[in-house]
Amino acid sequence: MEEKQCTLKSEIELTGKGLHTGLDVKITVCPAPDEHGIKFQRTDVPEQPVIDAVADNVSATSRGTTLEKNGVKVNTIEHLMAALWATGVDNALIKVNAPEIPILDGSAVKYVDAIKKAGLQEQNKERFYYSIKEKIVFRDEKSGKEIIIFPDDEFNIDVTVDYNSKVLNTQSARLKSLSDFEKEIAPCRTFVFLHELETLYKNNLIKGGDLENAIVIVENPIESKELQHLSKLFNKPTVERVPEGYLNNLELRFINEPARHKLLDMIGDLALIGFRIKGKIIAYMPGHMINTGLAKELRQTVKKELMRPTPPEYNPNITPLFDVKQIMSILPHRPPFLLVDKIILRTESQVVGVKNVTMNEPFFVGHFPEEPVMPGVLQVEAMAQVGGILALGNLPDPERYSTYFVKIERVKFKRKIVPGDTLIFRLALIEPIRRGIVSMYGQVFVGDQLATEGELTAQIVKNK
Repeated sequence: MEEKQCTLKSEIELTGKGLHTGLDVKITVCPAPDEHGIKFQRTDVPEQPVIDAVADNVSATSRGTTLEKNGVKVNTIEHLMAALWATGVDNALIKVNAPEIPILDGSAVKYVDAIKKAGLQEQNKERFYYSIKEKIVFRDEKSGKEIIIFPDDEFNIDVTVDYNSKVLNTQSARLKSLSDFEKEIAPCRTFVFLHELETLYKNNLIKGGDLENAIVIVENPIESKELQHLSKLFNKPTVERVPEGYLNNLELRFINEPARHKLLDMIGDLALIGFRIKGKIIAYMPGHMINTGLAKELRQTVKKELMRPTPPEYNPNITPLFDVKQIMSILPHRPPFLLVDKIILRTESQVVGVKNVTMNEPFFVGHFPEEPVMPGVLQVEAMAQVGGILALGNLPDPERYSTYFVKIERVKFKRKIVPGDTLIFRLALIEPIRRGIVSMYGQVFVGDQLATEGELTAQIVKNK
């Protein structure tokens, strides 16, 4: 049976302190229409900008996940995102009056309770699932962290953490189904090691942290003077260390609560994929950086797969968006090295161009005299030139800039390109242009056949 997208039946309002800023925060989670996705709106900023909750907008992952767009940020989103994803909310607008989501009790349980109280409203559009087709390994060689995804009919996660700690031994946690999230994962609180607290506080972090919203792990004996310092830090009359290694007679909700919380964080970060997946995830030492890196990778993979089956429509009777003269006003290339004849489509994220290949191309003289074939390197160059229209087209003076290859990856040639072929190029941004770096996925079609594809990365450089 097909599943429909869902939103909330009514608004949810929650207040609390931001974990790192210590600010009093109010959020309102509002119903949203089909295909809206999850978005955050900063109501305390002029014009109340909206940020899509997708991995492309992740700007920081230290002690929490931060989304950013045009310099506006929302921090510590992972617990709320996990609650929305696990309870089945596909579309919502989250209004927040501060740069951080409230930490509440350090878990996701209060968010889940509020969502359940509001209820879900089934919508008209079908919910999209992406099924993992083959084993995916995502690894950080420096830290040893690793996430592996296998094909599976459902979504499930196994997490293992090992901090080489005398108190927090190697722990594992498992979520067999999202239906178990509410009872098995949502109540699990964030945790921190005592030796990290002073550094975090000095770096203007955890200003909203206290012993009710975090598990503080103590590995070594504490002198009374340090306990007094901690009591001031947490605004508590007394702070004590229990023999098990936790502050203030803390009662764990689960014996492996830290590992379960890491699983909670992972679900919140993977929600930034922007759609649901079916696959078995096995993670060793997951964290916000590797989690959101995987989410970004999956977004790119699916974006390319969804683009692949359908070539762009081309009607030669329609006046192009840019003819060759207009193209030369943007690109520095000139014949015989100008390899695009016209541009027929250009949006914020993609561009479509056309080249007619004739026997008059100078490279056919030597490649090859008896078997004329367009060189693969020139196919890649032609893709890059079409992509340059997208990269340079928004600049007020594009003629003063050039684009230079930084990286070429995953290029595949699927058929020969010969005289008489009309090439249709489609270049789409893999991620937003940042600091002059442009990453695109390019395709070359001949008719309805995909002839060439690849990932191109270039840098926009001002001409001297």
